[in-house]
Amino acid sequence: MDISIFGIGYVGAVSAGCLSADGHRVTAVDTSQFKVDAINQGQSPIVEPGLAELLAEGRAAGTLRATIDAAEAVASTEISIICVGTPSLANGNLDLNYVVRVCEDIGAALGRKTGFHAVVIRSTMLPGSMANVVRPVLEKASGKIAGQDFGLAIYPEFMREGTAIKDYYGAGAIIFGVTDKRTEQLLRGLTEGLEGALHVTDLGTAEAIKYANNAWHATKIVFANEIGVFCQKFGIDSHEVMRILCADHRLNISPVYLRPGFAYGGSCLPKDLRALQYKAKSADLELPMLNALAHSNDLQIQRVVDLVRASGSRNVGLVGLSFKGGTDDLRESPAVELAERLFGKGYKLKIFDRNVDYARLTGSNLTFIQTHIPHLSELLTGDLAAVARESDVLIVTHGDLGGAEFPKLRSDQLVIDVARVPGAATSGARYIGLCW
Repeated sequence: MDISIFGIGYVGAVSAGCLSADGHRVTAVDTSQFKVDAINQGQSPIVEPGLAELLAEGRAAGTLRATIDAAEAVASTEISIICVGTPSLANGNLDLNYVVRVCEDIGAALGRKTGFHAVVIRSTMLPGSMANVVRPVLEKASGKIAGQDFGLAIYPEFMREGTAIKDYYGAGAIIFGVTDKRTEQLLRGLTEGLEGALHVTDLGTAEAIKYANNAWHATKIVFANEIGVFCQKFGIDSHEVMRILCADHRLNISPVYLRPGFAYGGSCLPKDLRALQYKAKSADLELPMLNALAHSNDLQIQRVVDLVRASGSRNVGLVGLSFKGGTDDLRESPAVELAERLFGKGYKLKIFDRNVDYARLTGSNLTFIQTHIPHLSELLTGDLAAVARESDVLIVTHGDLGGAEFPKLRSDQLVIDVARVPGAATSGARYIGLCW
């Protein structure tokens, strides 16, 4: 393909080198004459292992050139990839001025060009930037409509400095946020042969994935550091602890627990987190991430209470009382905490959980319930249909319905789903997902 790349920084230079090495004809565009001259001399404008060799090979093969002429670059190519910087402002927001300027230049060139041309963003931008900034600027400057007269997509990059070329060819995932099939097909052609499963989605999701990735990476670093500080204090080799933690691909390095939904609970996580916090505090250690977990968890319960309050209804049904489906364990269940808060605020509450029978509660389960919801025997019923029928608001905390289908509801009822239960969104009632 004939490709123009706008912005010869870390992402743009690596993309130019890799695409030209793959046999595409690449025109690199930048306002910096220094960067343009470096590319045209077969030199790298940045320090990145292996990049200088790729760029030199591209120049020698005639598949790579650079220019400051944006209009000529658009006119001579079929796809433009924007890789300009999006630096931070003082308030934490992003400065999209470089993106806007490039979009104005590309848009003006599109207005004079016949035939289809695709614009693809690789710059990192907050969700909503494609819809509220990029698209309007391109359409205004070109007088054309995105997705119809020209293509528009976002193709997030996941390259690390120092291993960028390796990451380009060996991505863990390839994500396209697209508006039209023609641009999707062009992008498929660009990435054919690259490692990583392809995920085609909408613009906003693709924007959010980049931020979810980087937040997750930061979370892992801080978590490992806090565990390291804790272990060092008590003479434990933190690297050995984390090595063994990462060896568990069933729970630890896996999709388990990475599904947005309700709060954690049960007999282990709350208790053991408190104990770890106590031990750290007794040693005068500050572990702010670990200390924040319980507060964040509590906010997830409060969000459900706030949704019920906002509904204006007083009759509430709760489907699921144990801390997760498939068990009768009520200890520190977030559903029990939710029920306690609603009951304490005077809501008329009915509860269904096929695994929880008040008459059979014993030991710590019974003690926990007597402490938190002594009136449970009056609230609990084995009739799911009755709970659904008599509730103005139905809260679903887990999907363990005992093999029964999700009940059909009236249009004047509200379902608050915290577990993304099959059938809840199509029950006939108004629907709110807690995190989606």
